[in-house]
Amino acid sequence: MDKNKNQFTQYLKAVGTGPKHNYDMTKEQITDCFEMILSGEVSPEQIGAFLIAWRLKPETNDEFKAVVELFNTKTTKQTVQNSCEIGYPYDGKRNNPYMFVSIAKMLLSFGINIVVTGDELQPSKNGVTVKDIATNIVLPSNLYYFDRTKIFKSLSSLTSLRNNLGIRTGLNTIERLSNPANSSVGITGVFHKPFMEKYKAMFENQYDKLVIIKGNEGTSEIYSKTLFWVIQNGKAVEQKIDPSRYGITYQKSWDNITLDESLEMINNPTKEFLHIVRLNSALVLFIMNKANSINEAYEKLI
Repeated sequence: MDKNKNQFTQYLKAVGTGPKHNYDMTKEQITDCFEMILSGEVSPEQIGAFLIAWRLKPETNDEFKAVVELFNTKTTKQTVQNSCEIGYPYDGKRNNPYMFVSIAKMLLSFGINIVVTGDELQPSKNGVTVKDIATNIVLPSNLYYFDRTKIFKSLSSLTSLRNNLGIRTGLNTIERLSNPANSSVGITGVFHKPFMEKYKAMFENQYDKLVIIKGNEGTSEIYSKTLFWVIQNGKAVEQKIDPSRYGITYQKSWDNITLDESLEMINNPTKEFLHIVRLNSALVLFIMNKANSINEAYEKLI
């Protein structure tokens, strides 16, 4: 154990010795570093120090990509045909209900399966999580929920440590998409446009088609006019989507939403909420090649 702790020190030095001496790690180094973290070979103090210092260094796209590749090999897979994974932040949503249950219901007749993953709350937003929803509601037959405690236990086991840190780390970025169902399409969201390139670098090799949406609360959910990017064969095509073009005037909430309130809005949706779900479902229908455009997909969902 002491030998492993000493070996891990080299990675702490890579990220925690200051701007003049920090350095970007090679694929082999960052992979070995996270192998040690996931195996429990190093102390919680060392793991916490590394995660904080790595973020401050900061992380590179190549480092992120290498860790995503490693995590992919550690995740237990169960293939779901004709599936689209929607990747959400693990720190939850605070201001609006999740759409993934309603999207799945709306796409059921089209043979599209929706995949989501979840775990206990991670820092630092303190929102309602995917797991909160998926384990407290009846899921439609085409919605597949994968619990990280079962498919990637070694990463899930870091939950307590991460909550003790109380701040975001690189893991918040990496964990958004894990592709447990070998889905051909992955959809996730970003807060800021510059992060699109980071997500592209991390996830584009995990899917035939990757979609990144500048969505609500950093999710892939569209509640207002926004940008999205379709990434395929190494190219990213930027597009805009505006709910008002479809006569949708959904008013986003800015008040913290409780789990009970979120479940109520999903189980008994208003017409206004179903209209915005229809547009989000149309985007998935289009991305899954069931329509030639979002407009055509939207009309198919009448």
